[in-house]
Amino acid sequence: MGMEKTAKIKYRRSHSKKCSKIEALSNAQKIAFAPFTFQAVASMLDMGILRFLDEKNADLNEIINGCNISKYTALTLLQVAFYAGIVEKENDKFSLSYLGECFLHDEMTVNNFNFMRDVCYLGASELTESFVKSTPAGLQKYFVNAPTIYPHVPNLPEKARKSWYDFDYFYSDNSFEYVLKIIFKDDIKEIFDIGGNAGKFEKVCLKEHPDCLVNIIDLPVNKKIAENNVNSTNLTFHGVDVLSDDKFPQISGAVLMSQFLDCFSEVQVQKILKKVKNASKSGTKVYILEPVIDNQEFEGAAFAISHISLYFTCMANGNSKMYTLNELTSLVRNSGLEIERIHTNVGVHCYTLVECCVK
Repeated sequence: MGMEKTAKIKYRRSHSKKCSKIEALSNAQKIAFAPFTFQAVASMLDMGILRFLDEKNADLNEIINGCNISKYTALTLLQVAFYAGIVEKENDKFSLSYLGECFLHDEMTVNNFNFMRDVCYLGASELTESFVKSTPAGLQKYFVNAPTIYPHVPNLPEKARKSWYDFDYFYSDNSFEYVLKIIFKDDIKEIFDIGGNAGKFEKVCLKEHPDCLVNIIDLPVNKKIAENNVNSTNLTFHGVDVLSDDKFPQISGAVLMSQFLDCFSEVQVQKILKKVKNASKSGTKVYILEPVIDNQEFEGAAFAISHISLYFTCMANGNSKMYTLNELTSLVRNSGLEIERIHTNVGVHCYTLVECCVK
């Protein structure tokens, strides 16, 4: 593949010169072959190559013998890994790069990788159809013929189910203690967690505030999971499909929606928020916790969050996305809720907490 020949392509549009044409062409090849790079890393994890190199630097024969693989397998994967920056080579010895170490030791990378591999990878091939039909075509082709993934998560294949839950709670779990400090700055006696799922927030909340009354509003299928995770007489589960005409219980105190509204389209978000407003007593505080795309400290985080939108497109429901701060706050205001404060850099993963009040 001659780069000197490819580089003669004429670009007719003006560009802000953030990188040269050669850099752009190099990056384009990385995107073009990205699925193979991804699968090469998966194979090196499956075959123990990355783990072997994490323990010691090794030459080709040591890797072949140590991982019980063929010379062809070792050479092919190591060559890909070298040019992808996953391994380094010096004096015939291979070693893991910092990038390669991420797939073993960085919890965020491990969770993201497993989520993509076990939940999203095959379904991503149906992305165009999902956009065209506004339906999760990947979910329907590879897991279950249903309009959304949410009621079916407990019944996904074991690896997919584990990776889904690990991914979902890795981020939000690390924010709960910070969120509780903000919520309980007021004299809160009762909390309603909408979309509480398996009850992870409730477990933390009741440990910190054992006298608080905690309510989960979520799909009935999650009731048993939540009750198994949280053993407390102060927990009440309300089985409600938030998009149906089912009414919410009367709400007072505080409402939390953690990493929840991104599961719905703009129209659905406004419907949910209006239901919350109509069910809430005056003075109820509403807290919306989201990993907002454009409110991130690191470029890699914004890159990842924007790509998570595509999971919603092809696997979750076909019509929701991760929101920017302006998109989210516009939806909140249009629902009739009053924004009192926006908390940024919440938790270790740079979440945004929108604090609202029902007037």
